[in-house]
Amino acid sequence: MAHAAEWGRFYYPDGKPAYEVPGAKGMVKPDIRHAKKLGLLPSVTTILAEAAKPGLERWKREQVLLAALTLPRNEGEAEKDYIARILRDSEEQAKKAAERGTAIHAAIQTAYETENIEPEMADYVMSTMAAIDNRYGMKGWDCEKSFASPLGYAGKTDLSAHTIVLDVKTKEFSDTDKKLAWDEHCIQLAAYREGLGLPKAVCANVFVSVNHSGLVHIHEWAEHELQRGWRMFQALKDYWYARNNYARS
Repeated sequence: MAHAAEWGRFYYPDGKPAYEVPGAKGMVKPDIRHAKKLGLLPSVTTILAEAAKPGLERWKREQVLLAALTLPRNEGEAEKDYIARILRDSEEQAKKAAERGTAIHAAIQTAYETENIEPEMADYVMSTMAAIDNRYGMKGWDCEKSFASPLGYAGKTDLSAHTIVLDVKTKEFSDTDKKLAWDEHCIQLAAYREGLGLPKAVCANVFVSVNHSGLVHIHEWAEHELQRGWRMFQALKDYWYARNNYARS
């Protein structure tokens, strides 16, 4: 079973994720050279990497500041060594947070696919499923549905139905009044619904707190926001193709 952490940077034209492709020394993760050779499509997240992500960048800066506040400078330690140690610590904290988020996301996926709930993840999973059910009141979600668009991109959605597309995000937050939703989230969902052939679907992000189990916030995007997001995605897609000198057949 492929979980959230295994998303592909590229997809085959039939929508199948290209997690690995044949390389000179065996199976490898594909890069732009493999994509051109095999005619692979970039994922939505690959295209989104071209855009700035202010929310993520702010969080990274905060991690560096927190590391600096908690790591005293050693006696006689050179400034460059102290800075390097702060950066290593902040990167380690970011890695741990990402791993925790990935585990929670995978547990939610497993619950929707198999109805099995991992005991240690029960609070996160049950609160997420309850929030979605209370908001949308429906069952029978398509989980991790992949697609390939004739417009030259592909992807895989967390949860979708014939009128709704949802994307689950794990984040550190304890207050739902905090700004959680950013442009990149709207752009991603706008691209997903178009790629799935659901241009009028309701789109929402399901934010799951990694530091407060049971805390879930659903942010539903307005139609005018999604239309703006779709325009931004198309611009980013065109830029990605031009920057990589990738001519679609």
